[in-house]
Amino acid sequence: MDFDFSAILLALTVLFGVVWGLDRLFFYKKRQARFKAAREEYRDPAPVDWARSLFPVIFVVLILRSFVAEPFRIPSGSMMPTLDVGDFILVNKFAYGLRLPAFNNKVISLGEPKRGDVVVFRFPGYICQDDNGNTVRSGDVTCSDPRAPVASQNWIKRVVGLPGDTIEVHDSQIVINGKPVVDTQIGSFQGNPARPEDNELLYYNATIWREQLGPVNHLIARMPSRGPTPAIPNAHVPSVVPPNCYLVMGDDRENSEDSRWWGCMPEENLVGKAFMIWLSWKGWGTGMVDFHRIGKVIH
Repeated sequence: MDFDFSAILLALTVLFGVVWGLDRLFFYKKRQARFKAAREEYRDPAPVDWARSLFPVIFVVLILRSFVAEPFRIPSGSMMPTLDVGDFILVNKFAYGLRLPAFNNKVISLGEPKRGDVVVFRFPGYICQDDNGNTVRSGDVTCSDPRAPVASQNWIKRVVGLPGDTIEVHDSQIVINGKPVVDTQIGSFQGNPARPEDNELLYYNATIWREQLGPVNHLIARMPSRGPTPAIPNAHVPSVVPPNCYLVMGDDRENSEDSRWWGCMPEENLVGKAFMIWLSWKGWGTGMVDFHRIGKVIH
């Protein structure tokens, strides 16, 4: 989505807190005295009553979403078969440190992403060259407007390369620090042709593989007939992952716009680590709720 819900929560928290606080400091006692003198039952003005009632609720929600866990919905098939379109997931917001809501500045470091982690992050933008030849991040995929603002969107991918790693990617084969990633084909993709995201995998005869990425054993999908994907290194992405940056890829390897296209994901863009599916909605007429996925731990 293109708006920051955390920023909205923060703004509402500040607004309601200021209204309630200023009223209690400067107006409450005088107003209470007037009601008492008139022998009427005391009541706050409507704006103050709303602020007093909503401030603690929104404040608690802000704290939980900012520092504990935040819900997200998977909008695309780039992480299939691990995460399906319509999965509702929970993201651990303190796995990699505590960050200020809306501003995303880290205030306490609690760890760093590990190879194989599924992470949510703010999309950093496409790598472009400006008129002076400087490398910039742009919201324009064609780079015709290098200064185009980058949309405020949350993306989800899997961490493949850590800072300092030497990464080579050719089609779906990944080589990390000179060692090929171990993967094993386990069968053909089985899905529902009525679902667009499944139908694409079926159309291109996708196969499912089990991949060992660091300590994480997980599934990926491959569709070689869908077309080639950018190799690493390429014109925009070096083979060595820069400091404070992570190379990320989707598990649906031929259907994921990831670091192969737009480079590494800066550490400052991290939102958190995905850890559980709490609801899976397949859509009307195509399975509706998938109860088998509810409560599934994300690996």
